Amino acid sequence: MAGKFEPKTPVSLQPPKDDPITLEELAAADGADEGKCYVAIKGLVYDVTGNKAYQPGGSYNVFAGKDASRALALSSTKPDDVQAQWRDLDDKEKSVLNDWITFFSKRYNVVGKVVGATNTD
Repeated sequence: MAGKFEPKTPVSLQPPKDDPITLEELAAADGADEGKCYVAIKGLVYDVTGNKAYQPGGSYNVFAGKDASRALALSSTKPDDVQAQWRDLDDKEKSVLNDWITFFSKRYNVVGKVVGATNTD
């Protein structure tokens, strides 16, 4: 099963950063006005700026500027599901969330951690 989450084209990633990113800074990184576009998962902030799907009008823009842990675990793009809280989910959903973390970590730079995040493990 090795390579299951490998990108189709090789990606050169920077070493992960642990810069503190406030919820306000995360919310501002929603891709509007061609600005930065971040998505957080379990408190880690990924820079998805180069992917049009996360930009305004894109199919995954609902995740932009937010911690999308719960929505990713549920495979949902419903705005109400886009929240950091995921601990009450079942084991299968938690496994899906961990798969998303693997997917993101092979494609996008980690630019920081959400300040005060309590959903990290």
